[in-house]
Amino acid sequence: MQTKLVLPPERSLGNQVRRCHRMFERLLSARLANHDLNSGFWYYLRALWIQDGRTQKELSEITNVAENTTVTMINLMIERGLVTRARDTMDRRKLRISLTARGRKLQPELFPYAFEINRIAAAGIPAGEIETCLEVLTRMADNLQRALAPGSAKTSDAAGSKARSPITRRQRRPRAEAG
Repeated sequence: MQTKLVLPPERSLGNQVRRCHRMFERLLSARLANHDLNSGFWYYLRALWIQDGRTQKELSEITNVAENTTVTMINLMIERGLVTRARDTMDRRKLRISLTARGRKLQPELFPYAFEINRIAAAGIPAGEIETCLEVLTRMADNLQRALAPGSAKTSDAAGSKARSPITRRQRRPRAEAG
């Protein structure tokens, strides 16, 4: 029996955002490959170009990436000579990530790619519509972030079950078996 598709991909906000993101990512990856860099580095470099010396935790939050993935990316960036990792002088539990001279030097080389890719994406679209799109996407991200926040009201899916917010490994508890 064939199931009727209730939300076709072209009408799905998540699908369209993901589709655009994948295209941005592919173009960025192609540009960064010329510098022998992986596209995952971009998000960390950009955050450090804005404010150097951030903690690993801050970088995870800014890039919206799990902390273990951030550690892996930072290790790769250290191997490539892009960043260094050092203990915070005031709070030895924190690890600060700082750009090396090479990492800093890449900003004027790489940042034009962001402008170029945004220009390509916005081609033929009036500036007002781009501004509206940015405002709407920002509000959507804020809505989704609030829904993920601990203690937020849970939304129910079509079956009426409660949606679960993600939990960290430390918060995970064994589940009781259904009886």
